[in-house]
Amino acid sequence: MTTDSVSLPLTYAMSDGLLVNRVGYGAMRLTGQPGNFGAYADWEGGKTLLRRAVELGVNFIDTAEAYGPGFNEELIAAALHPYPENFVIATKGGIVKTSPNDIRPDGIPENLRRGCEASLQRLKLDRIDLYQLHRPDPNVSFAESIEMLAELQREGKIRHIGLSNVSIAQIEQARQIVAIAAVQNRFSFTDRSGEDVLNYCTQHNLMFIPHGSLGAHPLRQGAPLANASGTLADIAVQHGVQPSQVALAWMLHHAPNIVLIPGTTAIAHLEENIAATLIKLTAVELESLNQR
Repeated sequence: MTTDSVSLPLTYAMSDGLLVNRVGYGAMRLTGQPGNFGAYADWEGGKTLLRRAVELGVNFIDTAEAYGPGFNEELIAAALHPYPENFVIATKGGIVKTSPNDIRPDGIPENLRRGCEASLQRLKLDRIDLYQLHRPDPNVSFAESIEMLAELQREGKIRHIGLSNVSIAQIEQARQIVAIAAVQNRFSFTDRSGEDVLNYCTQHNLMFIPHGSLGAHPLRQGAPLANASGTLADIAVQHGVQPSQVALAWMLHHAPNIVLIPGTTAIAHLEENIAATLIKLTAVELESLNQR
Protein backbone atom coordinates (compact mmCIF):
# COMPACT_ATOMS: atom_id res chain seq x y z
CA MET A 1 0.00 0.00 0.00
CA THR A 2 1.40 3.35 -1.04
CA THR A 3 2.38 6.01 1.44
CA ASP A 4 1.73 8.76 -1.11
CA SER A 5 -1.09 11.15 -0.25
CA VAL A 6 -4.47 10.41 -1.79
CA SER A 7 -5.96 12.94 -4.22
CA LEU A 8 -8.54 15.14 -2.50
CA PRO A 9 -11.13 17.13 -4.51
CA LEU A 10 -11.86 20.40 -2.74
CA THR A 11 -15.08 21.29 -4.55
CA TYR A 12 -18.37 19.57 -5.23
CA ALA A 13 -20.33 20.33 -8.40
CA MET A 14 -24.09 20.57 -8.04
CA SER A 15 -26.30 19.33 -10.85
CA ASP A 16 -26.40 22.73 -12.54
CA GLY A 17 -22.61 23.12 -12.38
CA LEU A 18 -22.47 25.36 -9.30
CA LEU A 19 -19.25 24.59 -7.43
CA VAL A 20 -19.40 24.37 -3.65
CA ASN A 21 -16.22 24.39 -1.58
CA ARG A 22 -16.28 21.21 0.46
CA VAL A 23 -15.71 22.84 3.86
CA GLY A 24 -18.62 25.15 4.51
CA TYR A 25 -20.02 26.54 7.72
CA GLY A 26 -22.92 25.38 9.86
CA ALA A 27 -24.42 28.48 11.46
CA MET A 28 -26.64 26.83 14.10
CA ARG A 29 -24.41 27.87 17.01
CA LEU A 30 -24.88 31.54 16.21
CA THR A 31 -28.15 31.54 18.13
CA GLY A 32 -29.34 32.18 21.67
CA GLN A 33 -28.70 29.68 24.42
CA PRO A 34 -29.91 27.36 25.76
CA GLY A 35 -31.49 25.34 23.01
CA ASN A 36 -30.44 27.51 20.05
CA PHE A 37 -33.36 29.75 20.95
CA GLY A 38 -33.41 33.52 20.51
CA ALA A 39 -30.91 35.88 18.94
CA TYR A 40 -27.18 35.28 19.25
CA ALA A 41 -25.89 37.29 22.21
CA ASP A 42 -22.79 38.60 20.40
CA TRP A 43 -24.56 39.77 17.24
CA GLU A 44 -21.65 41.88 15.98
CA GLY A 45 -19.19 39.09 16.76
CA GLY A 46 -21.35 36.69 14.78
CA LYS A 47 -21.28 39.02 11.80
CA THR A 48 -17.50 39.24 12.04
CA LEU A 49 -17.18 35.45 12.13
CA LEU A 50 -19.41 34.99 9.09
CA ARG A 51 -17.44 37.56 7.12
CA ARG A 52 -14.20 35.85 8.08
CA ALA A 53 -15.60 32.55 6.81
CA VAL A 54 -16.20 34.13 3.41
CA GLU A 55 -12.68 35.60 3.44
CA LEU A 56 -11.34 32.08 4.02
CA GLY A 57 -13.18 30.74 0.97
CA VAL A 58 -16.40 29.42 2.46
CA ASN A 59 -19.14 29.66 -0.15
CA PHE A 60 -21.67 27.31 1.47
CA ILE A 61 -23.52 28.17 4.69
CA ASP A 62 -26.14 25.98 6.29
CA THR A 63 -28.92 27.38 8.46
CA ALA A 64 -32.59 26.69 9.25
CA GLU A 65 -35.78 28.48 10.15
CA ALA A 66 -35.69 26.61 13.48
CA TYR A 67 -32.38 28.22 14.50
CA GLY A 68 -33.59 31.07 16.65
CA PRO A 69 -36.17 30.55 15.20
CA GLY A 70 -35.45 32.91 12.33
CA PHE A 71 -32.72 34.93 14.04
CA ASN A 72 -29.93 32.86 12.50
CA GLU A 73 -31.10 33.62 8.98
CA GLU A 74 -31.41 37.31 9.88
CA LEU A 75 -27.83 37.33 11.19
CA ILE A 76 -26.51 35.79 7.97
CA ALA A 77 -28.27 38.44 5.89
CA ALA A 78 -27.07 41.23 8.18
CA ALA A 79 -23.48 40.03 7.83
CA LEU A 80 -23.26 39.01 4.19
CA HIS A 81 -25.99 40.60 2.06
CA PRO A 82 -25.47 41.45 -0.76
CA TYR A 83 -23.99 37.99 -1.16
CA PRO A 84 -20.90 37.16 -3.22
CA GLU A 85 -21.42 35.61 -6.64
CA ASN A 86 -21.99 31.84 -6.54
CA PHE A 87 -22.52 31.94 -2.78
CA VAL A 88 -24.84 29.13 -1.65
CA ILE A 89 -27.13 29.38 1.35
CA ALA A 90 -28.86 26.20 2.45
CA THR A 91 -31.75 26.49 4.85
CA LYS A 92 -34.40 24.13 6.18
CA GLY A 93 -38.09 24.20 6.96
CA GLY A 94 -40.70 21.94 8.47
CA ILE A 95 -39.95 22.44 12.17
CA VAL A 96 -42.00 24.44 14.66
CA LYS A 97 -40.04 25.79 17.64
CA THR A 98 -41.81 27.86 20.30
CA SER A 99 -39.29 27.47 23.14
CA PRO A 100 -35.94 25.77 23.79
CA ASN A 101 -37.81 22.60 24.76
CA ASP A 102 -40.74 22.75 22.33
CA ILE A 103 -39.43 21.54 18.99
CA ARG A 104 -41.60 19.43 16.70
CA PRO A 105 -41.86 18.59 13.01
CA ASP A 106 -44.60 20.22 10.95
CA GLY A 107 -44.58 19.00 7.38
CA ILE A 108 -48.04 20.31 6.51
CA PRO A 109 -47.74 21.79 3.01
CA GLU A 110 -49.08 25.17 4.11
CA ASN A 111 -46.44 25.37 6.84
CA LEU A 112 -43.66 24.52 4.40
CA ARG A 113 -44.83 27.29 2.08
CA ARG A 114 -45.01 29.76 4.96
CA GLY A 115 -41.56 28.73 6.17
CA CYS A 116 -39.94 28.98 2.76
CA GLU A 117 -41.42 32.40 2.08
CA ALA A 118 -40.40 33.64 5.53
CA SER A 119 -36.85 32.39 4.98
CA LEU A 120 -36.72 34.20 1.65
CA GLN A 121 -37.62 37.45 3.41
CA ARG A 122 -35.16 37.01 6.29
CA LEU A 123 -32.31 36.02 3.99
CA LYS A 124 -33.17 38.79 1.50
CA LEU A 125 -33.29 36.33 -1.37
CA ASP A 126 -35.53 35.85 -4.40
CA ARG A 127 -34.63 32.16 -4.51
CA ILE A 128 -33.11 29.79 -1.96
CA ASP A 129 -30.26 27.77 -3.44
CA LEU A 130 -30.88 24.66 -1.31
CA TYR A 131 -34.08 24.27 0.70
CA GLN A 132 -34.26 21.14 2.83
CA LEU A 133 -37.08 19.37 4.63
CA HIS A 134 -35.67 19.54 8.16
CA ARG A 135 -37.29 16.34 9.35
CA PRO A 136 -40.13 14.15 8.07
CA ASP A 137 -43.36 14.67 9.99
CA PRO A 138 -44.82 11.30 11.04
CA ASN A 139 -48.29 12.86 11.20
CA VAL A 140 -48.23 14.15 7.62
CA SER A 141 -47.94 12.32 4.33
CA PHE A 142 -44.28 12.46 3.33
CA ALA A 143 -45.31 12.67 -0.32
CA GLU A 144 -47.47 15.76 0.38
CA SER A 145 -44.52 17.51 2.03
CA ILE A 146 -42.26 16.76 -0.95
CA GLU A 147 -44.92 17.79 -3.44
CA MET A 148 -45.08 21.22 -1.78
CA LEU A 149 -41.30 21.62 -2.10
CA ALA A 150 -41.64 20.67 -5.78
CA GLU A 151 -44.37 23.29 -6.19
CA LEU A 152 -42.19 25.97 -4.56
CA GLN A 153 -39.38 24.99 -6.90
CA ARG A 154 -41.65 25.35 -9.93
CA GLU A 155 -42.56 28.81 -8.67
CA GLY A 156 -38.88 29.74 -8.67
CA LYS A 157 -38.55 30.08 -4.90
CA ILE A 158 -36.23 27.07 -4.53
CA ARG A 159 -33.25 26.21 -6.73
CA HIS A 160 -32.39 22.77 -5.31
CA ILE A 161 -34.38 20.55 -2.94
CA GLY A 162 -32.76 18.63 -0.09
CA LEU A 163 -33.77 16.26 2.69
CA SER A 164 -32.55 15.92 6.25
CA ASN A 165 -32.79 13.13 8.81
CA VAL A 166 -34.17 10.63 6.30
CA SER A 167 -33.87 6.95 5.41
CA ILE A 168 -32.95 5.50 2.03
CA ALA A 169 -36.58 4.54 1.49
CA GLN A 170 -37.66 8.13 2.06
CA ILE A 171 -34.99 9.45 -0.33
CA GLU A 172 -36.19 7.05 -3.01
CA GLN A 173 -39.81 8.04 -2.42
CA ALA A 174 -38.93 11.72 -2.72
CA ARG A 175 -36.94 11.13 -5.91
CA GLN A 176 -40.05 9.64 -7.52
CA ILE A 177 -41.67 13.06 -7.08
CA VAL A 178 -38.88 15.58 -7.70
CA ALA A 179 -35.11 15.73 -8.19
CA ILE A 180 -33.29 15.66 -4.85
CA ALA A 181 -29.92 17.42 -4.73
CA ALA A 182 -28.71 16.81 -1.18
CA VAL A 183 -29.19 14.82 2.00
CA GLN A 184 -28.19 16.02 5.45
CA ASN A 185 -27.92 13.20 8.01
CA ARG A 186 -25.78 12.52 11.06
CA PHE A 187 -22.34 11.12 10.24
CA SER A 188 -18.89 11.56 11.73
CA PHE A 189 -15.61 9.80 12.38
CA THR A 190 -17.01 8.40 15.62
CA ASP A 191 -20.61 7.82 14.47
CA ARG A 192 -20.82 5.95 11.19
CA SER A 193 -24.35 4.65 11.61
CA GLY A 194 -25.38 6.69 8.57
CA GLU A 195 -22.91 5.01 6.23
CA ASP A 196 -25.67 3.29 4.28
CA VAL A 197 -27.34 6.60 3.44
CA LEU A 198 -23.96 8.12 2.56
CA ASN A 199 -23.20 5.22 0.21
CA TYR A 200 -26.60 5.63 -1.46
CA CYS A 201 -25.96 9.35 -1.97
CA THR A 202 -22.50 8.67 -3.38
CA GLN A 203 -23.92 6.11 -5.81
CA HIS A 204 -26.61 8.51 -7.01
CA ASN A 205 -24.44 11.67 -7.01
CA LEU A 206 -26.34 13.46 -4.25
CA MET A 207 -24.52 15.91 -2.01
CA PHE A 208 -24.16 14.46 1.48
CA ILE A 209 -23.98 17.02 4.29
CA PRO A 210 -23.01 15.35 7.59
CA HIS A 211 -24.35 17.09 10.67
CA GLY A 212 -22.66 16.43 13.98
CA SER A 213 -19.32 16.06 12.18
CA LEU A 214 -17.42 17.08 15.33
CA GLY A 215 -20.08 16.12 17.85
CA ALA A 216 -17.98 13.69 19.87
CA HIS A 217 -16.49 15.35 22.96
CA PRO A 218 -12.90 14.08 22.41
CA LEU A 219 -12.88 15.66 18.95
CA ARG A 220 -14.15 19.07 19.98
CA GLN A 221 -12.40 21.96 18.30
CA GLY A 222 -9.20 22.99 20.01
CA ALA A 223 -9.04 19.83 22.13
CA PRO A 224 -5.57 18.78 23.27
CA LEU A 225 -4.14 15.81 21.41
CA ALA A 226 -4.24 13.85 24.66
CA ASN A 227 -8.03 13.87 24.51
CA ALA A 228 -8.02 11.70 21.40
CA SER A 229 -6.99 8.08 21.41
CA GLY A 230 -5.21 5.65 19.18
CA THR A 231 -4.76 6.12 15.47
CA LEU A 232 -6.48 9.50 15.24
CA ALA A 233 -4.10 11.08 17.77
CA ASP A 234 -1.08 9.39 16.20
CA ILE A 235 -1.90 10.72 12.74
CA ALA A 236 -2.61 14.16 14.16
CA VAL A 237 0.86 14.19 15.75
CA GLN A 238 2.46 13.18 12.46
CA HIS A 239 0.76 16.06 10.64
CA GLY A 240 1.15 18.58 13.46
CA VAL A 241 -2.59 19.23 13.65
CA GLN A 242 -5.54 18.61 15.97
CA PRO A 243 -7.46 15.29 16.03
CA SER A 244 -10.60 17.18 15.01
CA GLN A 245 -8.83 18.34 11.84
CA VAL A 246 -7.82 14.78 10.98
CA ALA A 247 -11.43 13.68 11.54
CA LEU A 248 -12.63 16.34 9.09
CA ALA A 249 -9.91 15.45 6.59
CA TRP A 250 -10.92 11.78 6.84
CA MET A 251 -14.49 12.66 5.89
CA LEU A 252 -13.29 14.72 2.92
CA HIS A 253 -11.26 11.73 1.73
CA HIS A 254 -14.02 9.23 2.57
CA ALA A 255 -16.44 10.23 -0.20
CA PRO A 256 -16.20 12.95 -2.87
CA ASN A 257 -19.81 14.09 -2.37
CA ILE A 258 -19.37 14.98 1.32
CA VAL A 259 -19.65 18.71 2.02
CA LEU A 260 -18.78 19.57 5.61
CA ILE A 261 -20.52 22.19 7.73
CA PRO A 262 -18.65 22.25 11.08
CA GLY A 263 -19.96 24.97 13.34
CA THR A 264 -18.15 27.18 15.82
CA THR A 265 -18.45 30.57 17.51
CA ALA A 266 -14.67 31.20 17.54
CA ILE A 267 -12.71 32.53 14.58
CA ALA A 268 -9.62 30.52 15.58
CA HIS A 269 -11.65 27.30 15.44
CA LEU A 270 -13.20 28.37 12.14
CA GLU A 271 -9.74 28.80 10.67
CA GLU A 272 -8.69 25.45 12.12
CA ASN A 273 -11.66 23.67 10.53
CA ILE A 274 -11.06 25.15 7.10
CA ALA A 275 -7.36 24.26 7.32
CA ALA A 276 -8.41 20.60 7.38
CA THR A 277 -8.52 20.83 3.58
CA LEU A 278 -4.71 21.14 3.63
CA ILE A 279 -4.24 17.73 5.27
CA LYS A 280 -3.34 15.14 2.66
CA LEU A 281 -3.80 11.70 4.16
CA THR A 282 -1.95 8.71 2.77
CA ALA A 283 -3.55 5.44 1.74
CA VAL A 284 -1.98 3.81 4.81
CA GLU A 285 -3.42 6.45 7.12
CA LEU A 286 -6.83 6.21 5.50
CA GLU A 287 -6.85 2.45 5.90
CA SER A 288 -6.05 2.82 9.60
CA LEU A 289 -8.77 5.45 10.08
CA ASN A 290 -11.32 3.40 8.15
CA GLN A 291 -10.77 0.53 10.56
CA ARG A 292 -10.71 2.68 13.69
